[in-house]
Amino acid sequence: MRAARFHEYGGAESLVIEQVPDPRPGRGEIRIRVTAASVNPIDWKLRAGTLHQLIPLELPAIPGRDAAGTVDDIGDGVQGVNIGDRVFGLAGVTGATAELVILSAWAHAPDNWNDEQAAGAGLASVTAMRGLNALGSLAGRTLLIEGAAGGVGGAAVEIAVAQGATVIGTASERNHEFLTSLGAVPTTYGPGLAQRLSALVPHGVDVALDTAASGSLDDLVAITGDPTRVATVADHAGGQRLGTHVVNAENDSTLLSAAAELGRQGHYTPRIEQTYPLERIADAHAHAERGRTRGKIVICI
Repeated sequence: MRAARFHEYGGAESLVIEQVPDPRPGRGEIRIRVTAASVNPIDWKLRAGTLHQLIPLELPAIPGRDAAGTVDDIGDGVQGVNIGDRVFGLAGVTGATAELVILSAWAHAPDNWNDEQAAGAGLASVTAMRGLNALGSLAGRTLLIEGAAGGVGGAAVEIAVAQGATVIGTASERNHEFLTSLGAVPTTYGPGLAQRLSALVPHGVDVALDTAASGSLDDLVAITGDPTRVATVADHAGGQRLGTHVVNAENDSTLLSAAAELGRQGHYTPRIEQTYPLERIADAHAHAERGRTRGKIVICI
């Protein structure tokens, strides 16, 4: 099969397209023929080597954690899925940007999502849901999402709105119309956030979710009044220092199925900023590394 790989840690230019052996699914796994795979911040951080002490890789490595496609091989012990089914889901921390990918967590893709949207849903939806679940019931509460225009932030906005929350989302002004379309009340991030919020929601903010790692956790704790009312999926060191909820993504088929059901109901539509062909994966990684994306960057295989 063709796959993108990097043979050493480095810049986006280290990515090459080459032939590699086809993977085979183990027990509890499926293999899909990939139509699209997404690019997440962890992908370029792993490629660059900034996480090599925390997550060492066996090189060469194939970047990518989530993908969508059709099932073409099924491991022992797997039920509820058949050859030819259209699914989306999660591989390991690497392996997804290839023609064939092994998934350990998956769900059937809603018919109203195209391949690119399905590819962009996996890691974003699981991360958003775990962050939101840490904050408890959202019905009737006011939720502040820091970094609401990104892949995880945008997913969190729609999922929280579907759960009955009033959502305030921070983003640059160019993304405010986008946030409004997702169902959030937009505001800018940075100094003076508490004052801007007091004008938008005089009754205050109940809970907050940080998806940006912008150094704002101290402010979010002050705004909510309690570190247990704040969750972060991005600033683990800050969260541990302050005592907020610190959330990692997990390969959880139950959460993927819940996201898919919200998609079928029209409550969650993964937003795609730009797509690239596999041959331009270096450009896609460079785009992601610049940050401040609106939605997901997706590789079409």
